Amino acid sequence: MAATLQDQLVVAISSRALFDFEEENRLFETGDADAYVETQLRRIDIPAPPGVAFSLVKKLLAFNEPGHQRVEVVVLSRNDPVSGMRVFRSVAAAGMRVERGVFTQGRDPFRYLKPLGAHLFLSANEADVRQALAMGFPAARVATGSARAGENHPHEVRIAFDGDAVLFADEAEQVFQKRGLAAFQAHEKRKAELPLPDGPFKPLLTALHRLQGAGSQAMRLRTALVTARSAPAHERAIRTLMHWGIGVDEAMFLGGLPKGEFLREFEPDFFFDDQTGHIEQAAEHVPAGHVAGGVTNSAAGAETSERRRRSK
Repeated sequence: MAATLQDQLVVAISSRALFDFEEENRLFETGDADAYVETQLRRIDIPAPPGVAFSLVKKLLAFNEPGHQRVEVVVLSRNDPVSGMRVFRSVAAAGMRVERGVFTQGRDPFRYLKPLGAHLFLSANEADVRQALAMGFPAARVATGSARAGENHPHEVRIAFDGDAVLFADEAEQVFQKRGLAAFQAHEKRKAELPLPDGPFKPLLTALHRLQGAGSQAMRLRTALVTARSAPAHERAIRTLMHWGIGVDEAMFLGGLPKGEFLREFEPDFFFDDQTGHIEQAAEHVPAGHVAGGVTNSAAGAETSERRRRSK
């Protein structure tokens, strides 16, 4: 019988998201590919340091138990196959079981997300992330300078999500960008009982919900919604989750307060947001990734956001 990843949570991840290859990447970006490969070969027996998404991946893999393969992690990298050897050796040295990898030697890797059936793609390459999102896959560009995850919750995977343009579509965010906060609040109050359209990360939240329901003796899952929304706009977000039949363990309606310090207290293994300003705040405290979609990441949205920032 052919192998299958059906009924598993599938995470595709680049080598730079999983491990700290920033020093090697600086060499690669000089254009000297041979020197890069030689460096990786010279360091082949030196395990790479953990990267931004290392804690998330290691904890998710801990959901796997003998006879119950619940999570599959696949390295999906622009690295060359030779450098891929160091990636797999670093994985083994970290005590993780990752068996599959695709190394494209500089070519676009995102086209392999479809045959993998990926529920999440993490990469340090923004162009790849944007392409993955356009194809309908939850994807985020890891902020490689992020703080690493803490160690206070070794048996609990903690994931935090922004709402609009991440879990939910950016319908409401478009109102805010075009007409301001008062119009946004009125719009959401008027549509409080109408579920928001699905956002790019709903498939991941759904897959995590299934993983949580599958049960594990070793690991638990805790999720949080961390949003700039405040009352009365909070109600539509909650009702949307209820409509989906998916709960989150914590919900923070911050009304525009900086998210970083709240995330520091929640201590997620990863945080997803569509706004670079929020990612910059969060990355000071926790691992974070930018979801490069929605109106705030369009040219018009970026211009509007900058005007609002300057007017404050």
